[in-house]
Amino acid sequence: MIVAIDGPAGSGKSTTARRVADRLGWLYLDTGAMYRAVGLAFRERGLPVTDQAAVDLVPALDVRLDPGPAGTRVALDGADVTDRIRTAEAAADASRVSALAPVRAAMVALQRRVASGYQAAHADGGVVVEGRDIGTVVFPDADVKFFLVADLDARARRRLADGPDAAPAALETVRADLAARDLRDESRAIAPLRAAADAVTLDTTALTIDQQVEHVLDAVRRARASSA
Repeated sequence: MIVAIDGPAGSGKSTTARRVADRLGWLYLDTGAMYRAVGLAFRERGLPVTDQAAVDLVPALDVRLDPGPAGTRVALDGADVTDRIRTAEAAADASRVSALAPVRAAMVALQRRVASGYQAAHADGGVVVEGRDIGTVVFPDADVKFFLVADLDARARRRLADGPDAAPAALETVRADLAARDLRDESRAIAPLRAAADAVTLDTTALTIDQQVEHVLDAVRRARASSA
């Protein structure tokens, strides 16, 4: 079974997807981490964010995810880059490189290989995948699809929750960054951020993570019961 959870930054999709996968004992696939790793590769090499640069760079990259109880570790060409890609700068880079056709094609192919490989090795297992085009492009036939949304201010506050500075000025900066990323993701020509026609749209503004998780788990239970 494939569970697809899409949505903008700060909507809660990553934490929800990870906890759903933990509860079910399934694989959690963080596709955003893949794009962040590619964005880091562009930045480290000083490359322009263009299709031609992607054609030259991406085939040689080795991006690997290692899910574990402490979270997913991300490796780029054999080096652990997990901490380096969890920054606002890395998020912005990911948004830019994800609009490139060669990057998109390579990452979608990789995501499908990882999921199919896991399912082949775990007959009774499933994969919980989160991102921005999972239900529309990567796994359009996913068994369960959710599109998480939340008020922009709520998303900005969540982004600041783990940071050292929650001053109003910092909140406004994060809010502006999120709005800019939303615009890039929604307006890109390739795989724009949007809800799949058959996805359940869930507004998480006033929900706890536990409530979000239960919404998804209820849908998984119904899907499994209907296919039994």
